[in-house]
Amino acid sequence: MARIKPFKGLRPPKDLVEQVESRPYDVLDSEEARAEAGTNEKSLYHIIKPEIDFPVGTSEYDPRVYEKAAENFRKFQEKGWLVEDEEEMYYIYAQTMKGKTQYGLVVGAWVEDYMNGVIKKHELTRRDKEEDRMKHVRVNDANLEPVFFAYPDNAVIDALVARYTAGAPEYDFVAPVDGFRHQLWLVKDKEDIRVITETFAGIPYLYIADGHHRSAAAALVGAEKARLNPNHRGDEEYNYFMAVCFPASQLTILDYNRVVKDLNGLSSEEFLAALGKHFTVTKMGKEEYRAQKLHEFSLYLDGEWYKVEMKPGLVDENDPIGSLDVSVSSIYILDEILGIKDLRSDKRIDFVGGLRGLGELKRRVDSGEMRVALALYPVSMQQIMNIADSGNIMPPKATWFEPKLRSGLIVHKLS
Repeated sequence: MARIKPFKGLRPPKDLVEQVESRPYDVLDSEEARAEAGTNEKSLYHIIKPEIDFPVGTSEYDPRVYEKAAENFRKFQEKGWLVEDEEEMYYIYAQTMKGKTQYGLVVGAWVEDYMNGVIKKHELTRRDKEEDRMKHVRVNDANLEPVFFAYPDNAVIDALVARYTAGAPEYDFVAPVDGFRHQLWLVKDKEDIRVITETFAGIPYLYIADGHHRSAAAALVGAEKARLNPNHRGDEEYNYFMAVCFPASQLTILDYNRVVKDLNGLSSEEFLAALGKHFTVTKMGKEEYRAQKLHEFSLYLDGEWYKVEMKPGLVDENDPIGSLDVSVSSIYILDEILGIKDLRSDKRIDFVGGLRGLGELKRRVDSGEMRVALALYPVSMQQIMNIADSGNIMPPKATWFEPKLRSGLIVHKLS
């Protein structure tokens, strides 16, 4: 069962939140962060992407960069750009994208739940990326950015959240770049805090939706602090890390699409014919065509869109991994026909998040940079939960969650 706690968040004053808040560290590169921060000294990028305070080309892994993060974090607190709440509380964080709103609870998630599998994963993590985030957590003694969890829908939590969100929020703004609305409410009432904590204690599992490396780093640093503390009791703040927990049914997963540089020596006609072995291929014309259901793909080649439907019986529908469209496309199109065996390392393939639309696939093919584009039907949250429950790992480049959590609304100090 999931163990969570409220905490004293470190937050920007209401009139500064739009100057402090930022996109997450891992969705933009150093130069994009430098451009977005501009002359704004209050931008969180000075803490989560502190290489922007050094000359262009400075490695984000330079030891001086981590030291600068800690220096800037101290400065933000000294100048009152981040102020600690006086009491422990939960927070409700709402994101609105294209008219649809999802409501998450910002909580302290228990490190031990990550270690023992109550917090379930669906992606592999890379040790070098874990270590980078661990250094960041260590040097700041804080979780600067939250991780993104899902939980099975719960009527008690839904009703409590609805009651709070009927009132005025603490923060309410539309973010630059993505144009999505972000709102935050404070849950200070002791009885409501008790209800949230006890209700989550009856939820068997939490699921990492986005932020596997941040989750691993936060949990590993928490466990490390426990080991190194001779007086460890188990109730210290470092035993918890900051997460935003959303009801699974509210989450939006977009298609995560593929573009490939060549047809592996085949002509367009030979490639389409090869597809015919396992798929029914239908030319749809020049208008953008989006896959409508599971096991259906849309393909863009030579200025034309095609519907590509998997033939019945190709996969075992009871296999949670093999029945994923990302697996079907990897095995029977990218590998068998195009010779791409490792999605992580092959330089002939690139990936385009669904928020950028089919038009981005068309643009990259029409420009000559890429030869063919393949768009997938989005993975469902239920598929992700089934895979996590079975102890399996999703294939790479399978999920694209939107909207992304904004950083800088709340920071969780570990001591």
